[in-house]
Amino acid sequence: MVLYFTSSGTYFAFDKYGTVVDPPITLFMGNDKYENEDLIKWGWVEDVWFHVDKVSSAHVYLRLNPGQTIDDIPMAVIEDAAQLCKANSIQGNKMNNVDVVYTLWSNLRKTPGMDVGQVGFHSEKEVRKIRLEKRINEIINRLNKTKVESQPNLRQDREERDKLERNEAKKEIKERQHKEKEEVEKRKKEQELKNYTSLFSAASMKTNKAAADEDSDDFM
Repeated sequence: MVLYFTSSGTYFAFDKYGTVVDPPITLFMGNDKYENEDLIKWGWVEDVWFHVDKVSSAHVYLRLNPGQTIDDIPMAVIEDAAQLCKANSIQGNKMNNVDVVYTLWSNLRKTPGMDVGQVGFHSEKEVRKIRLEKRINEIINRLNKTKVESQPNLRQDREERDKLERNEAKKEIKERQHKEKEEVEKRKKEQELKNYTSLFSAASMKTNKAAADEDSDDFM
């Protein structure tokens, strides 16, 4: 079972309104460590992973749109995801000044000796961190009102995504080859026109010279 939440980025905290995120962004997480394991295995390169630092917590994800980077995520959404991690951590939920780490799914490293749901990182430099002073119930209550449970086929979804990517790559290659062929044809025609123009000019010069010689003979 995967749990889905809608982050609109709007909340009331510390006497300030958060940023309105339009369109809203979907956050999702596994219901237990075994589902977290499937999310790790069948994640997308567009996924961003969140987890409370150094203590057990839910694995929360969001999926970037094509062309987006981790820098494009609104801070209000990052805080939503971090608060969701904290609220779904037995230890973290009781602690103040908690750090939540986040990174791209592609930076997650899974080795055979790791426990179910446990991950490491390929590069620590690619891991970011947000500090939460405390749990903000307004955020959690808002997110929980949007919660939807579903049982997707994560493997199938990933395979379909990869298939679309391969088809798009093939399409780009064909388009590039077509443009290259058009460019070759264009250069060929330009060269043929250049050769024809040069030939025509040479013939004209010869004809003019012959006419001049004829005029010279008549004068003599």
